[in-house]
Amino acid sequence: MLDIGWTELLLIGIVALIVVGPKDLPHLFHTLGRITARARGMAREFSSAMEDAAKDSGLDDAAKSLRDVRNMTSKKSLGLDALDRATQKFEKWDPKRPEPKAAAPAATPDPAAPEPQATPVVAPDAVASDASADGPARRLHAVRRSERKDD
Repeated sequence: MLDIGWTELLLIGIVALIVVGPKDLPHLFHTLGRITARARGMAREFSSAMEDAAKDSGLDDAAKSLRDVRNMTSKKSLGLDALDRATQKFEKWDPKRPEPKAAAPAATPDPAAPEPQATPVVAPDAVASDASADGPARRLHAVRRSERKDD
């Protein structure tokens, strides 16, 4: 406020003691304290009256709506912050320098998924031996559509 330090206050106290005298000094400080208390009270009343007048005139609502508009048009709410990051990343990009290939992340199995059933691998000899028990062995071969016979 007035930016008075302890040394200045001490100097003012010494001068007041010399000028006013030790007998009237307590009465002077009491009167000075009452005057400052009244001044603070009037300042408080004035500021509260100004705040009430601002609320009554709608200035408070206008300030609130202005803050809302400012929040709606911020970079973050409009998504411009992501655009700025992408722009900075693009400006740093050098087409002559290849980007390091990221290793593919290892697929982690879903613990809730059922275990896959392993299909047994059967050797062709085993198929032939099973068929010989039932009858003559048949060999399977691929048939083209043109070779199929219609029954």
